[in-house]
Amino acid sequence: MGPAFYIAAGVAIFSTIMVITRYNIMHALLYLIVSLLSVAVIFFLYGAPFMAALEVIIYAGAIMVLMIFFVMMLNLGPQTAGDERHWLSPRIWIGPAVLCAVLLIELGYLILQPPVLPAGEIVMVDPKAVGKSLFGPYVLAVELAGMLLMAGIVGAYHLGRQKKKITHRFLERTAQ
Repeated sequence: MGPAFYIAAGVAIFSTIMVITRYNIMHALLYLIVSLLSVAVIFFLYGAPFMAALEVIIYAGAIMVLMIFFVMMLNLGPQTAGDERHWLSPRIWIGPAVLCAVLLIELGYLILQPPVLPAGEIVMVDPKAVGKSLFGPYVLAVELAGMLLMAGIVGAYHLGRQKKKITHRFLERTAQ
């Protein structure tokens, strides 16, 4: 384990702690993406570039889109417009941007290094084999997880929407 691992692990631990301690969901989301990117760098460091790409595309990308979808879907009124302007201030982006710059420099360093083969035999696993192993014996679990996520989205939508208050016409006259 070289210094590249310790740098990526340190960034992962720090950004995960920041995810847990942030009160604002957007701040936590930014640090969560940095944490997932640092895990992708660790995958790349240990010779699994396909897993690193999956980590970036599926986890960091999908979580980002899902959280933005929830923020847009659960529009909480005029107060959120002011909050969104506050989220875009540069002060909020400095921490995650510095951590991402550290990861980018580290990844550039790792790419430019000549490949070092370990003493054991390396077995390349292509994406087709990963797909067959994931969707072969575990296809029911993957489908159930997809249905559970869809049910969660529908439930969050129904819980978060604002219902229009309907007053019966007979009750309106007595209230005045």
